[in-house]
Amino acid sequence: MAGRRLMLFTAAALAAGTRRGAAQVAEGAPPGLEEAHRRLAALPDTISYLLQVDDPRGAWGGGIAPGRPLFVGSAFKTFVLAAYLRGVEAGRLSLDEQLAIDDSVRSLSSPVSHHLTGTMPARSVLEAMIAHSDNTATDAAMRKVGAATVRALVEEAGLRQTRIPTSTRRLFSWLAGAPAGTDLDWAGMQAMVAGRTPITPRPAVNDGESILSSAADLVAWYRPALSGGFFTRPETLTEFKRIQAMADAMSMIAPADTAAYGKGGSIEWDGFNCLCAAGQIVVRGVPATFCFTRNWNGPPESVAPATAALLVACRGMLEAVRQRIG
Repeated sequence: MAGRRLMLFTAAALAAGTRRGAAQVAEGAPPGLEEAHRRLAALPDTISYLLQVDDPRGAWGGGIAPGRPLFVGSAFKTFVLAAYLRGVEAGRLSLDEQLAIDDSVRSLSSPVSHHLTGTMPARSVLEAMIAHSDNTATDAAMRKVGAATVRALVEEAGLRQTRIPTSTRRLFSWLAGAPAGTDLDWAGMQAMVAGRTPITPRPAVNDGESILSSAADLVAWYRPALSGGFFTRPETLTEFKRIQAMADAMSMIAPADTAAYGKGGSIEWDGFNCLCAAGQIVVRGVPATFCFTRNWNGPPESVAPATAALLVACRGMLEAVRQRIG
């Protein structure tokens, strides 16, 4: 439990407390926040979270092992969105350009585009990537903007604990045991799912293709990103926030009638599971930036109760923020 000690920070202790992992309680911290923190700390898995509330009366927040890198699944797609919009700002890309949706980019877990073949406007591709976590849309966007460009943005943002895949299909190929740099293509993905090809599973957390980040990194990303820190034009920030507000994970954890921007992520792979929700809510003009991540080993039947328990804790924490500010 040493990594799960209570951290509720005042403005003066926020940065120092996060580095030391010391237990500090802000004066007047809402009871709901402490209760939600205890719920998270009691979960029998690998838990990491960070909450930072930039209240003008004094910043405060909480966390558990915020610097611990964990698997975050589709939460990485925020970087793809931002990199694409920056390409639009620079005149290299267009939101109206038609992007190919076909077997050359088709990937698993694509609820919007699975049965589509043709083209879609880039704007619709980016919306499908965030709103529905469509992996085919993600790979179409990444092929256009370039994984190297997305990684360069991650580096520019100073996110030292964050790693992204070359594409979701390359990730699935690597996890299935394919050699480094191999894309098993769409036929290979179908054969893998149908059990027609031998699979030597690699762990989701690995040194090859993976999706890793820390709560501290994702909070450090969303705080400036949602205030325009990585864009040069106000309209780009507006588009970034518009699309990030479409993520279904935000409606699951944000208080009612509260602006929320972010992205969730999950995976079920060879007994390993991940849930992540990262982003920001805004209450009366006060931003509260957060990342909640849970990694655990368990059978498929463990996913529903694990998800429910995490959602209860996340909703409780963000509701406590709303009540204190509102």
